[in-house]
Amino acid sequence: MTNISGRQVVSLNGSWKALIDPTGTGDWLRIWEERTPVSKTDFVEYSFTGTPELHVPGDFNTQRPEYTYLEGTVWYKQTFSYTRKKDKRLFLYFGAVNYLADVYLNGKHLGAHEGGFTPFQFELTDVQEGINSIIVRVNNTRQKNGLPALSYDWFNYGGITREVSLVETASTYINDYLVQLTKHSDHEIAGWVKLDGGNAGNQEVKVSIPELKISYRTKTNDSGMALLRFNARPVRWSPDTPRLYNVIISSVSDTVTERIGFRNIAVSGTDILLNGRKLFIKGVNIHEERPFKAGKANTEADARVLLSWAKELGCNMVRLSHYPHNEYMVKLAEEMGIMVWDELPVYQHIAFADTSMPGKMELMLREMIKRDRNRCAVIIWSLSNETYSFTPSRDKALIELLGKCRMLDTTRLNTVVINNQGYSNNMFHVHDSLYKYADIISLNEYIGWYVPWQGKPEDVKWEINYKKPVIISEFGGEAKYGNAGDVADSWSEDYQAKIYREQVVMFRRVPQLAGVCAWLLVDYRSMGRMRPGYQDGYNRKGLLSEYGERKRAWYVLRGYYDEK
Repeated sequence: MTNISGRQVVSLNGSWKALIDPTGTGDWLRIWEERTPVSKTDFVEYSFTGTPELHVPGDFNTQRPEYTYLEGTVWYKQTFSYTRKKDKRLFLYFGAVNYLADVYLNGKHLGAHEGGFTPFQFELTDVQEGINSIIVRVNNTRQKNGLPALSYDWFNYGGITREVSLVETASTYINDYLVQLTKHSDHEIAGWVKLDGGNAGNQEVKVSIPELKISYRTKTNDSGMALLRFNARPVRWSPDTPRLYNVIISSVSDTVTERIGFRNIAVSGTDILLNGRKLFIKGVNIHEERPFKAGKANTEADARVLLSWAKELGCNMVRLSHYPHNEYMVKLAEEMGIMVWDELPVYQHIAFADTSMPGKMELMLREMIKRDRNRCAVIIWSLSNETYSFTPSRDKALIELLGKCRMLDTTRLNTVVINNQGYSNNMFHVHDSLYKYADIISLNEYIGWYVPWQGKPEDVKWEINYKKPVIISEFGGEAKYGNAGDVADSWSEDYQAKIYREQVVMFRRVPQLAGVCAWLLVDYRSMGRMRPGYQDGYNRKGLLSEYGERKRAWYVLRGYYDEK
């Protein structure tokens, strides 16, 4: 269900019992049954009694030394007390678990979920009076046919990484809704409300926006869906005016309130328009890494620090790389006037030809959109990053996914990110078959770092065969904070700043340029980065060190954003 924070919720966050199971023996032992010895000759080779505890939400890798580099199974256990109530339903909601999760209630399998960055829930039909036991089998082993797959350029944090909640609802409750401005309109609000339960059909639904003096009534159809369409004159949300309104949705048996903003985002030729006005994206990429201390960012405080740094840099947008981030990030960005680029973890070498892949990608897309569809700050759905046209079935899979994305949401832009454009004789040849189907041409280029300049930045030429907006979605280079030097192998702030100065010169030569998005805000853990003394398991392309120290390139980009 959407908008968990607006529900009747009991948090299950806190200390959970945990058993490490790197060999996967727990499946054979059937740990979820929690067996105990009965007779004198009985023994059981596992127990949650006396086990270490892990904090939820949190990754397991940074909580105990023996888990640091674990890619495998950890069994979590929590208990809760419940008293059954007439005409009430109870759900167990997970903000995210990385990567595979099997959930058990009182020894019975509730269900499974695949995907480390989107929410899921189960209804607790067998909840019992008094104490109940939840056991979660978590496995973060990289999968050849996973999303992402075996290729990672970030740390594969495992565990129950986001909030866990018990959500109590009426027997017929408001499951989901969409309340947004109609595309290209400044006064028509449209959408729908979906009820779930035995009495969902032919029920009155009311949508109220007190600040706009709106009180709109409609009825659900036989399947519990009610369509909305009414006129209003909201102050439209923008980075300069991040106005949000209390929207109250009620049915006979349920009421949900959420802060929602209204805006228009569209493409016109080679321009991106926000509320009908030309927009230049001043962006930065962010990984979900905890500030000041290595680990998975998972609190509102973490999100506020990261987004405050982006604001100080002069950004009007953050790209949440390369997966949907914690809901705190999206909601706080909206409140702070920062646009959001939401992305699926369809990253590099995905097994597009695997028969399970279309279903996995669509499920993650639906889960991402369902969670964030009422966040007006989200302006772009990004469906992939750095995939390759020679990968079998790539085009077919992503073209179909773009079509599904448009069916699910017509109010936002979509894109796929490409990094295999040609660069020869100081000319970029921007071409990929997927660009024909996306709203925005998004490209990653690392001229000055992975690829040397072939001429002067001011002389670069561009060949772009699509009349669409262009966003440079990644650029930059690595530097260890405090290092000096004038060559790439010095890993110096000087060389990184030089890359940024030359990139800024080149940006002025890019036709159709609608924005840039630096890679990236903060240094983050990535185990493939193995240069001792310089990287030490960190990607050092951050404009800030992992401790928030500003590198010289920060000031170069801030100056460019001030000009724009």
